[in-house]
Amino acid sequence: MEPIIFIVLVLIGYALGSAKLINQGNEALVERLGRYHRKLKPGLNFIVPLVDQVVMEDTTREQFLDIKPQNVITQDNIYVEVDAIVYWRIRDIEKSFYAIEDLQGALTQVTTTTLREIIAQNTLEQTNVSRSEMDTALLDQLNNITVDWGIDILRLDLQSITLPESVRKSREEEQAAVIKKRALITEAEGEKEAAIKKAEGTMASVQIISQALRSNPDTRDILRYLVAQDYVDASQKLGESNNAKIIFVDPANSTEMFHELINESLTQEGNGKKHENGNT
Repeated sequence: MEPIIFIVLVLIGYALGSAKLINQGNEALVERLGRYHRKLKPGLNFIVPLVDQVVMEDTTREQFLDIKPQNVITQDNIYVEVDAIVYWRIRDIEKSFYAIEDLQGALTQVTTTTLREIIAQNTLEQTNVSRSEMDTALLDQLNNITVDWGIDILRLDLQSITLPESVRKSREEEQAAVIKKRALITEAEGEKEAAIKKAEGTMASVQIISQALRSNPDTRDILRYLVAQDYVDASQKLGESNNAKIIFVDPANSTEMFHELINESLTQEGNGKKHENGNT
């Protein structure tokens, strides 16, 4: 009876020792007598106790590696601090275990080296503008190196590119100067357009007045009205000015002044008509 119990216990212990449960998303490596034997897939697997040994179990799901900020010098000799994240996964668990001693350490080192090399080939402006192209170049170069390690680099994101304080301040001043220049150009163009519109309006007004003077016999009254209106407008603008001065004009003298202006205008108009008749 005792031998039977002993055999049953041995069989139970053997079954427990030989059964290996691998979770979904993981894989494991088995060595037999110190040599690679086979790969265990997710689910229930059996090995030979004391002969077989599970030497590694790892995930085949996507993982990420945070690259610590690195001081890098660009092609135009500007030091920048670059922070990146690498997304990767194991494609061949056998290679990832036997081809490299410290997989994550090696991945960190090769990513850092490649990152510095790529940025050193670009100026600061190129680094900021063509960040997506740099990500692609880094990804291609890293995959060429890590293909023998049995892993795939899925994505590489440059999280931030931090500039030195002096460079950042200089770029801010440059940007502010550009904005100010654009504002001045816009203002100058607006003033130019306004001046053109004003000149066109004045020209149109002169043409209308000239036509009215030629066709209306009461030119003296029209001129008296226009001169008086200009005098009132000028006085109003002078009053609105911060440097306004109060000018007192004698009504009697002002009437004489208006007559002189009207006579001068009529004289100029008459000379113009004589000149036209002489030409005809």
